[in-house]
Amino acid sequence: MAPPPPPPPPSPSASSAATNSPASTSSSSSSLQPIPLSSIAAAAAASSSNMLSYLWIPLLIALSKELSSSANAQSTASQLLLSSVTDAYATVPRCPSGDPNLNFRPVIGILSHPGDGASGRLNNDTNASYIAASYVKFVESAGARVIPLIYNEPPQILNEKLNLVNGVIFTGGWAKNGLYFEVVESIFKNILRKNDAGDHFPLLAICLGFELLTMIVSEDNNILEQFSAADQASTLQFMENIDINGTVFQRFPPILLKKLSTECLVMQNHRYGISPEKFQKNKSLCSFFKILTTSVDEDDKVYVSTVQACRYPVTAVQWHPEKNAFEWGLSGIPHSEDAIQVTQHVANFLIREARMSVNRPPAKKVLDNLIYNYSPTYCGKAGRGFDEVYIFS
Repeated sequence: MAPPPPPPPPSPSASSAATNSPASTSSSSSSLQPIPLSSIAAAAAASSSNMLSYLWIPLLIALSKELSSSANAQSTASQLLLSSVTDAYATVPRCPSGDPNLNFRPVIGILSHPGDGASGRLNNDTNASYIAASYVKFVESAGARVIPLIYNEPPQILNEKLNLVNGVIFTGGWAKNGLYFEVVESIFKNILRKNDAGDHFPLLAICLGFELLTMIVSEDNNILEQFSAADQASTLQFMENIDINGTVFQRFPPILLKKLSTECLVMQNHRYGISPEKFQKNKSLCSFFKILTTSVDEDDKVYVSTVQACRYPVTAVQWHPEKNAFEWGLSGIPHSEDAIQVTQHVANFLIREARMSVNRPPAKKVLDNLIYNYSPTYCGKAGRGFDEVYIFS
């Protein structure tokens, strides 16, 4: 008799049911190996990491939306701002034109002085005259150009050149008589006539220029007194209750004005001048000028150091505003930052006044007569006097 066939394999459902039965669970548990704690920890960490990843994703999405919203808001604000700026430029010129009443290309005439500026070392021609380059640089530093007024040229040529400029400088020097004195007096009277005719035509008289105006206005060629103020830095003492509006000191910062009276910020280099007492006794001087400052020489003698005309744009200073920034040959010249500011403020004042001149000469004639048609001569190696001079002969 044949043996019975083997039983059929259990179906998947039966196997599953057997597995879930208590008997099979017990049997399986007895056959499984224990799981190490390290594996459990690793699994837990992985699970935690996955959970954090799932938490970060919505946070990042929310942050991205917030940043996008902020960027859009800034972009909108920028567009609004740019729109308003554009609208403004549509109605206001981008570069407004300057005041048509002002001359933004002023030219200053500087009167030459007899000699070569170096005691004949550079040129001993008796007809030679010179202008120290420091005066030219002084004018240029404030935004103007220079035409030399050569003192011994024919009067007709001098007058023609005077009609090409918007202001004049009388420089320092020693000549107080002869042709030079006559030319200074003639130009001075011409400047007064220009102003009387309606042209705001300034004059700055420096050192010798101050002394010559004192002689001319007082009508007394012997009015000057002797002082010891050669190669000396000094202070400026303002007259009591003086009004500086409209004067060379008007735009000086208050702290610099104070320092002018306490620190030696200006350069004196003269042996003549006039005391306040003698100045005030002369009716012609008092009616034409008002005293702004005084200074003290090496012997403690007081002299007038700055005056301003009452009715004309005429300023006279016994000191040298151009030397602080542009001369190095004398030991007494102050070169501090405050001293340089003094130079710049005086230059700015002169050129600001010159811009108000109504004179508009032909450009070609101006170019033909500018000092750039001449070359300066370096004479600073001698260690005294001027650093550079323009010589005319």
